[in-house]
Amino acid sequence: MSTGKKAKPTYFNAILGVALVLFLLGVLGWLLINGRALSRAFKEDLEISVDFHDNTTDANVQKLKDILSKQGFVRETKIITKEEAMKMENQVEGTNVVEFLGYNPLFTSIAVKMHEEYVNKDSLDKIKKFILQSNVVRDVTWPNVVVEQMNSNFRKIGVILGGISIVLLIVVIFLIDNTVRLAMFSNRFLIKTMQMVGATRSFITRPFDIRAFLNGLISGVLAVIALWVVMSFAIKQLPVLSLLNDSMLLGFLMLGMVVLGIMISLVSTHRSVVKYLKMHVDDLY
Repeated sequence: MSTGKKAKPTYFNAILGVALVLFLLGVLGWLLINGRALSRAFKEDLEISVDFHDNTTDANVQKLKDILSKQGFVRETKIITKEEAMKMENQVEGTNVVEFLGYNPLFTSIAVKMHEEYVNKDSLDKIKKFILQSNVVRDVTWPNVVVEQMNSNFRKIGVILGGISIVLLIVVIFLIDNTVRLAMFSNRFLIKTMQMVGATRSFITRPFDIRAFLNGLISGVLAVIALWVVMSFAIKQLPVLSLLNDSMLLGFLMLGMVVLGIMISLVSTHRSVVKYLKMHVDDLY
């Protein structure tokens, strides 16, 4: 009975320890998801400008807009007339360009926003060639430097966070394994006693495996709750974060935290029980 009493606080400490490392892994996972969503938001907000010749009729502009809207790479299209373009230019320059030049040098255009996977140099070049097949289109432009720097920076950030994630995952597995094995250390005499009185290996391991499953489940749920609290607080402080959250990815992350906690707890506990069953009594001291 004394062994059981001593094991309880050890189990409690093990549950908290596993929950803590799962929480840390969850926070990093959340940062990765936000980084991915931020990358998508920036890319999908980028516009390419399809400029028309001066003599292009409104009907032809609308026709090309309808064609572009049906393309798989297009997320959103908007017609910007010469007058609308000049108003925006005047706001940027802070002066009346038409009065200064005596005419409107801008063109009617279509602002096209694309899905993120197409916002890269190769895809944009192919899209430009496709659009320029229309004889009413004067030119297709986009901020080249912005696209190149954005893709380069997000790629670097992804590699760095990915590397940190792998290292942290290894550390998490190691810490959880050691935490569980330490918790099982206090039960080594109970395990050996059961073996000495004739209990089979499956009979001995079954209650410990069930307990490990429950401990891992509790740890995972605690970690998910803690992550949810941190996320809610962060979103309350920075409401823009709510626009970046991907509910499906967050669901997979939280489910993964619970599954990881159960799996590592179960495997580590089973290994420890089997280890003590194989040890000689004298080696337990």
